Amino acid sequence: MSLDWIQQAKQLFGVDLDEAQKAQFADYEAMLLDWNARFNLTAIREPEAIRIKHFLDSLSCVLGFPHDLDEPSLIDVGSGAGFPGVPLKIAYPKAFLTLVESVKKKAHFCQELVRVLGLRQVLVSSERAETLGQDWEHRKFYDIALARAVANMPTLVEYLLPLVKVGGRAVIQKGGSAHEEADAARNAIRLFGGKLLDILPVNLPAVDGERYLVVIEKIRPTPADFPRPIGIPGKSPVLN
Repeated sequence: MSLDWIQQAKQLFGVDLDEAQKAQFADYEAMLLDWNARFNLTAIREPEAIRIKHFLDSLSCVLGFPHDLDEPSLIDVGSGAGFPGVPLKIAYPKAFLTLVESVKKKAHFCQELVRVLGLRQVLVSSERAETLGQDWEHRKFYDIALARAVANMPTLVEYLLPLVKVGGRAVIQKGGSAHEEADAARNAIRLFGGKLLDILPVNLPAVDGERYLVVIEKIRPTPADFPRPIGIPGKSPVLN
């Protein structure tokens, strides 16, 4: 495995990986290549692209974490093939991680990935985010809730903020529309107990297009009626 992206993880995001962690990423890459040859897990199939657009991109989320985070509880909604949750779990071995993926094939890959990499304190759930947000074992439990660009911002805020404890954060990966989407989600952020902390630019080497982290702090409890039942946040997002 090329070490360039590992050096970039340290230079760009302050993530310093030891030999065991590097080996886990190598095994992760090998599993992705193997499964992608048989199943359509991800459209990114070239090793170098996996390292930059999956691994390095996932690790960029640490820019939105509090500086004193050592043993965080993380939940990754719409995890797909484990991004960004599993790379962050490798970087934070003491973290508790829940991966939320409703597509059974992808959830099965995540379960096998956790087993092969020997990761502990990882739960893979194929429940919907709306269900987990009303489950007392998950609601208000997490330090950080994560999502890549799996839905519009008001919908993602309704998925994520109920899962976050007061004082925790939602960190959402978005492209060039991040500022516009955050502005369109002002009412949703307020309603669900959040405050927009920052929109951080993310620079990935040799990748075109803008990338941002939208960082939202949970400042008060989410009203009990939210998240609404399955499908409603996507069909009828809370707008300004």
